[in-house]
Amino acid sequence: MAKSHFSNKSQEMEAGVVKIAEDSDFDMLKKLVDDHNNWRLEYDKAEDVKVWTKMTSNCNFKMVKVQTVFHNISANTMFDVLHDPDYRKDWDEHMLASIEIGYLNPNNDVGYYALSCPAPVKNRDFVLQRSWLDLGDEKLILNHSINHKDYPPRKGFIRAISHLTGFVVRPTGNGCFLGYVSQTDPRGKLPIWLVNKITQKFAPKVVKQLKKAAEGYECWKESQREPLRKPWIFPELTLGAPKISTSDCVPSISSMTTLDDDESE
Repeated sequence: MAKSHFSNKSQEMEAGVVKIAEDSDFDMLKKLVDDHNNWRLEYDKAEDVKVWTKMTSNCNFKMVKVQTVFHNISANTMFDVLHDPDYRKDWDEHMLASIEIGYLNPNNDVGYYALSCPAPVKNRDFVLQRSWLDLGDEKLILNHSINHKDYPPRKGFIRAISHLTGFVVRPTGNGCFLGYVSQTDPRGKLPIWLVNKITQKFAPKVVKQLKKAAEGYECWKESQREPLRKPWIFPELTLGAPKISTSDCVPSISSMTTLDDDESE
């Protein structure tokens, strides 16, 4: 029997499979963030920033975990920064394109993201399903790679795979805690050891970038034409976006094959 590429049953998130996130998925994310068993501490130099890595059986590339505390930045602001696609165009220096393809339900959407890589490495892109849950004192975001018929692999990009990327945001006394977990296969011909090394070195830089972005978010948002537009908080605002059919996310041969895995342009 052919494997279904849509699931709402109790199973782990899987790259290429559309799955409405359940409590068990968010519990899995929290355990990854909070439990350090079988993780190796790689970085503990900067104040309030730690980086761990571990190998898993499903991927040759290491899973990376970051924990940090942001002072004078609220959990609500950090949650907004992680979500807001318009603001990301301002602060994410590596972003080449970010497109909201549509939504599966008010807490699950699908988007396209392309990022620049330093020469001679070829640029990467993703099609991602994002799921989120706001519990007030804990805010959770999960994403993983899926497919969409309107966004097959593009020439000039290597289609990378996010097995799992997640954020846990919690308020602290005068700021917020951020836990971040990611396991990504960049595909192409990059050596595994090099990708693993770069990933763990790059993680503290992402933290600094997020801190700076969060510090400027409130002023930026107030200057926008619709400062209250936050579909991740107000689900009714998703109504203007297209509803996605799961049949549009079934992998085709082209969606599973990168057009050119050569790193040179």
